[in-house]
Amino acid sequence: MEIIHFSAECYPVAKVGGLGDVVGALPKYQNKLGHVAKVVMPAYNTKFLQQNEFEVVYDGWVRLGSNNLPVRILREKTNKLGFDLFLVHIAGLLDREKVYGYNDDTERFLAFQIASLDWIAQWEHKPNVIHCHDHHTGLIPFMIGNSHNYRHISYIPTVLTIHNAQYQGQFGWDKLHYLPAFDLRNSSKLDWSNSINPLASAIKCAWRVTTVSPSYLDEISYKANGLENLLAQERGKSFGILNGIDNEVWNPQQDSMLTKAFNIRTVESGKKANKEALCDVFNLAKDKPLYTFIGRLVGEKGADLLPDIFYNALQQSEGEINILVLGSGDPHVEDRLNEIKHHYPGRYNAYIGYNEALSHQIYAGADFLLMPSRVEPCGLNQMYALRYGTIPIVRRIGGLKDTVTDIGDGGFGICHDQTSIWDVGHAIGRAFDLYLDQKKVKEIRKFIMTLDHSWDRAAQQYIDLYQM
Repeated sequence: MEIIHFSAECYPVAKVGGLGDVVGALPKYQNKLGHVAKVVMPAYNTKFLQQNEFEVVYDGWVRLGSNNLPVRILREKTNKLGFDLFLVHIAGLLDREKVYGYNDDTERFLAFQIASLDWIAQWEHKPNVIHCHDHHTGLIPFMIGNSHNYRHISYIPTVLTIHNAQYQGQFGWDKLHYLPAFDLRNSSKLDWSNSINPLASAIKCAWRVTTVSPSYLDEISYKANGLENLLAQERGKSFGILNGIDNEVWNPQQDSMLTKAFNIRTVESGKKANKEALCDVFNLAKDKPLYTFIGRLVGEKGADLLPDIFYNALQQSEGEINILVLGSGDPHVEDRLNEIKHHYPGRYNAYIGYNEALSHQIYAGADFLLMPSRVEPCGLNQMYALRYGTIPIVRRIGGLKDTVTDIGDGGFGICHDQTSIWDVGHAIGRAFDLYLDQKKVKEIRKFIMTLDHSWDRAAQQYIDLYQM
């Protein structure tokens, strides 16, 4: 079957978070199962666009309200990602460096969705499934089912995957005229809380709805930023499918970003070499346990509490632990995390920004990974950590609950129940006690590296869903 994925992100073309990792891997693994999966996304002005070869497969116009905008759709020539990649280029609107954060993001993603559907509507053959990811593509199910322009493709089933229900893309009814003409009696399919809500519309209009972990499907029934009742109404067509990771990208045995590659047999020497390299770069003690945080410095990740958590842990440990942070986000949190460097040199450091290679090195060299998330629909970082023999310290929520079992319950991680300074601090202390038992740590490292969180399983689950 032929599956078309629509997304705002796709690694390595453009990535802000886990959405990019998922869309960069799932289609590849679906192709390996014998299907034809493709990705359509905006043509941002990124290094990937500049450094690779593309061919023009479509030239046209997209109507956005009273404006006609030129559209060009590009196909990456070499199948470099393991699937066909199509980039939608709209000069002045989509060809910017950043993915999000512009005042006209509503117009940008509306134009992207309309232009993409205009193109697909002209195909001689039609795909079997259109798979939409998050609110940036959330109006596609509505437009396919209701816009006059797309009546002849209205039979194509649409699937929505909710990567994070906190972000919904709402905008005012004054922008309704941007949408292609439809019977206004169907306007209720767009509405939620007196605004046009792309995520809510997709939940109403899509044939199937998925979340990125089974536990997150349960959690959004009572915590979905106002969509709880709608999700309860549509529960019958909703499924939780746990994300996977790309074992070709995240493979410690063949990872060129590491100081030293390693496998299960060589995990101790491999982690030691990578840890020592990190400690050399960031002026940390090589003989102390290394705790890390990797990710966006935002409230849903619990990042606002990290400075106080780290101050307390560093003080209470009396010099017996190291902490290293890699991330960016809230400027206030960034500043506070940088301040700690001056108070605990040689025991703490932070890299404020995004650095893919450094993240691989940290997963390989760290002893523990902290994920004190308030919201974690799936979480991929804990799976990367497991793959590289790093023990996760996580809150029991969403996909973290589905993938990490506490050592006290016969498992291999450190779990806590709340995102609080006390809970996380207690978990850090439990991890330190574990670190002192190096025989146990070595057993856990070898075990967690055998856990299979690859996309093979999840890719097949999506195929089974499409064929229901």
